[in-house]
Amino acid sequence: MSSSFEPLKPSRVLADLTPEGDGLIGKATGMLRAKTGRLTRELLREPGRFGLGQLPVVNQPDRTTTAVCGYCSTGCGLNIHLQDGPNGEPGGGGAVNLTPTTEYPVNLGMACPKGWEALAVLDAPDRAVAPLLKDGHGKQKPVNWDQALDTFRDRFQAIQKEHGAESVAFLSTGQIPTEEMALLGAVAKFGMGLVHGDGNTRQCMATAAVAYKQSVGFDAPPYTYADFEESDCLIFVGANPCLAHPIMWERVMRNKQKPEILVLDPRATETAMNATLHLPAKPKSDQSFFYGLANYFIQNGWVDRDFVANHTAGFEEYARFVEAFTFERVSKETGLPAETLRDAALRIRARERVSAWWTMGVNQSHQGTRTAQAIINFQLLTGSFGKPGTGANSITGQCNAMGSRLFSNTTGLLGGRDFKKAADRAAVAGMLNVPEERIPDRDSLAYPEIIEGILKGKIRGLWVIATNPAHSWINRNQLDDVLSRLDFLVVQDMYHSTETAKIADLVLPAAGWGEKDGTVINSERRIGLLKKVRKAPGQALADFSIFKLIADRWGCGELFEEWTDPEAAFHILKRLSAGMPCDFSGIRDYRHLDEAGGVQWPYPAEGADPAVERRLFADGRFYHADGRAKFLFEEPRPLPEAAGGKYPFTLLTGRGSASQWHTQTRTSKSAVLRKLYPDSVYVEVHVRDARRLQIAPEQTVRVESQRGSIRAKAFVTNGVPEGCLFLPMHYPETNQLTDGQFDPYSRQPAYKACAARLLADAN
Repeated sequence: MSSSFEPLKPSRVLADLTPEGDGLIGKATGMLRAKTGRLTRELLREPGRFGLGQLPVVNQPDRTTTAVCGYCSTGCGLNIHLQDGPNGEPGGGGAVNLTPTTEYPVNLGMACPKGWEALAVLDAPDRAVAPLLKDGHGKQKPVNWDQALDTFRDRFQAIQKEHGAESVAFLSTGQIPTEEMALLGAVAKFGMGLVHGDGNTRQCMATAAVAYKQSVGFDAPPYTYADFEESDCLIFVGANPCLAHPIMWERVMRNKQKPEILVLDPRATETAMNATLHLPAKPKSDQSFFYGLANYFIQNGWVDRDFVANHTAGFEEYARFVEAFTFERVSKETGLPAETLRDAALRIRARERVSAWWTMGVNQSHQGTRTAQAIINFQLLTGSFGKPGTGANSITGQCNAMGSRLFSNTTGLLGGRDFKKAADRAAVAGMLNVPEERIPDRDSLAYPEIIEGILKGKIRGLWVIATNPAHSWINRNQLDDVLSRLDFLVVQDMYHSTETAKIADLVLPAAGWGEKDGTVINSERRIGLLKKVRKAPGQALADFSIFKLIADRWGCGELFEEWTDPEAAFHILKRLSAGMPCDFSGIRDYRHLDEAGGVQWPYPAEGADPAVERRLFADGRFYHADGRAKFLFEEPRPLPEAAGGKYPFTLLTGRGSASQWHTQTRTSKSAVLRKLYPDSVYVEVHVRDARRLQIAPEQTVRVESQRGSIRAKAFVTNGVPEGCLFLPMHYPETNQLTDGQFDPYSRQPAYKACAARLLADAN
């Protein structure tokens, strides 16, 4: 297998991605990732060969509707093909197949394996079809909705009566529609009196949200997907869109500018293999890299002085700060030769439209916020904002993480407001006709602080909605102990089989994607429409309906009478958005979204730009009161748990396949997707490390950290740096090893790097 590649040639997008090693071990390397790459490429080109989208299609007139995919933040448009009902009613028989929407401005007729299989996972035998309540012997038994709702109310209200209102909390998600998130946040905080509620968006996008708020004044990713095609230099930092967001990578493949593609990542990822320059920096040294790059540009006079003077604040202090980051220092901290750093700088300098893109490799770090701001700072000093093909651009993880960030009522008051500001509380109270005293005047505890609160006995009841922390939370062995201390745990989910649902005192069965209506907001701020095209199984209900039932049973239902259905809630959200940076009050209704192919915010009622794709900051004005973006910076900090001694390796984690999603709650239900990814956990280890430890390819090994020990198959490869190991995040074993460290500003977990060791398994 050749290690050379031709960047930007579509036929080579995902093929032959891992370079050969040397000797017998080296010739075995690359098998797994190269297979995944080839399969993904072929899936995108010829999905029918793999059984994707092969659900039965009846012989009838074509009944088709459209909806947005509900997996990742790309937000692809799908055509959903319907069969007629038993009495001949058009489309009344529900969805039987789907195909990508050719005209949708996001995916332009493409879909990844997960999207093709979106309907298949709804038919899993482990769907939650009735409420489940633990009996006196600790066994979950089916009950009716009346008993489930009475138990929910009685148990949580009893906890609050004994331990105070703040003794019950909730954990939300980035996977349900915005309307449901907003109703949940309103019912929980304004109706039930739950001050504390956070979401699993804390695990993926909190860093980007905080970085944007501090730097540009609002949580505002500035780009549109057209920038993938219009940039002549794309810098990917801790991002692997070739695998994690393959449709975004397809947009890169459409780029006709012959761009430079620089990838800053310790691993030779699929994206790095297609780069014009791979920069394999040491784990978590990205901050130093961008400080050094900035210093080099400043010293050479390559600063957009007009942009900096007219649109930013704090540049002179920043310039003095980065003087210390010479290439000699940065080389020591990143492990990249000074010549390579200079080469990268010159490649960037030679281009006119430079865009920088980051995702979890930056966000999930002990210093993620300042690293994201180091990227933002570099784009500011070069004036790379607001113009085609530019921007400091965070790629979101979940399908509705942006909706969660703006409207879940967790990390901020509805619409991007602040719980601590009296004017914001008064505004929301007036718009929702809710007594102002019901709105908390302080922020919720963050996700890790809620977990700590359980450990300290301050939080005794927990309501978990559409997320699976017993798999996904960092250092999950500790979390298992923490959750066992709760007086009452409620899990609301599509499946009764998730790790968290299995230990719940009460399981509430929820409808999934395709079984309910609503909207989601993708990475480029595009509001897309979800549609109910199937009936949920058994007694499962849309989360929206469950929240309404809980409000009624709790005794606060009158506060939410206007929230009659998801589209009514959408109009409430329009009101809440008006006058805010995320204003979308100009969207008429759901039909408008359907006809327009989604609409990016902002889209105000007056003066909205009707263009299909729009970027922010074209006028150079940012969202701080003075209209300026801020340069924010501080000294990089070492890894909290550096490799050495008993644990000589740095353990990295991340996505392992385009065919699996997060904790595999849904994707594992698809037989097709399961065939595209190894069933059991594997660990990537460098060829020379494997040789030194006498570990052969596919040998069973033990990976250990200070928190746990797991068994895995060795995948011997040159794609992971020497001295590092890599475990895919999708396996439940992985987070038994990760270290509970958090960014001090965003409180996002640092999943990506901790100390570990590798041992041949005695068994």
